[in-house]
Amino acid sequence: MLTEVGKGEGQVNIVAWPGYIERGETDKNFDWVTSFEQKTGCKVQIKTANTSDEMVALMNEGGFDLVTASGDASLRLIAGKRVQPVNTSLIPSWGTVDDRLKSAPWHTADGKHYGVPYMWGPNVLMYNTEAFKTPPTSWKVVFEEMTLDDGKSNKGRVQAYDGPIHIADAANYLMAHKPELGIRSPYELNAEQYAAALDLLRQQRTLVSRYWHDAFIQMDDFKNEGVVASGSWPFQVNLLQGEGLPIASVIPEEGATGWADTTMMHIDAENPNCSYMWMEHTLSSNLMSDLSVWFGANPSVPAACTDGRGMQTAEGCTKNGMDDFEKIKFWTTPVSKCASQDQCVPYYRWVSDYIGVIGGR
Repeated sequence: MLTEVGKGEGQVNIVAWPGYIERGETDKNFDWVTSFEQKTGCKVQIKTANTSDEMVALMNEGGFDLVTASGDASLRLIAGKRVQPVNTSLIPSWGTVDDRLKSAPWHTADGKHYGVPYMWGPNVLMYNTEAFKTPPTSWKVVFEEMTLDDGKSNKGRVQAYDGPIHIADAANYLMAHKPELGIRSPYELNAEQYAAALDLLRQQRTLVSRYWHDAFIQMDDFKNEGVVASGSWPFQVNLLQGEGLPIASVIPEEGATGWADTTMMHIDAENPNCSYMWMEHTLSSNLMSDLSVWFGANPSVPAACTDGRGMQTAEGCTKNGMDDFEKIKFWTTPVSKCASQDQCVPYYRWVSDYIGVIGGR
């Protein structure tokens, strides 16, 4: 762990979610890379990843300095000794971070911080307003066959996320609709609860036209392939609405899973000085503000909603769910020794069984 930040090495290599690190190529109004490169001399190299499993695999391979990891990846990276503790005293803006995130369990272990909070938000239900005359109120529209407002079945017109963590979305639905299962956390499932979630996902498979993991392919499916409902991110919703398409989103009555992402540094980072410079840069309220608008997410620096240094406003942050923190069940890595009950199904089972569900088993 560094004790002081020295001269930059000339570059920093980052694994990031699509849309998280912009240099004005997608939209010239959104660029928080160019100014950093000019100020520090650190060239930003970006590798996008579409799932947490892909991020973990890339960090295991090495060659990257930083990763914007969600909670279902961050704990695996810490346990696998792929990331190093961060010296927060070398990050001057650390004090501006949301107190709810500073010591969050998905990036803190044994009292050590393994990263800098970046963005957080809910997994929303995105839908086509021409297929739904009134906004859907339940995740039922993607789990159970039904006739939609346009008189057509939802079969073949919905999508599901192509990642094992989607099992938690099924468990979240069952928490509301089958309370007798006694699920207290969608990430802590005993054998019976887990089996029920898999059964629901097998039912969902008969409705799904595609399991999505690429945000841009999902957007194309909503535009051109007749898809009308799916779990999604505010990022896709914002872009589609920006194109004037009949798209909206909602957090249904069952609540939602969500993500809180952390910028973490590889245990063998070759460019640690540029990495610390970037982590500090990510906490600037103008970057946080503009990224919050671009991605439809919530900044880890609350002042970015109101200080006027970027595009975001207090109303915009409220729309993105800033006040819904307690309602979101944030992604975390399922482990066998869990808090809510004696024994839970660990993540490696989620991986193999979800592959089976998608494959029709």
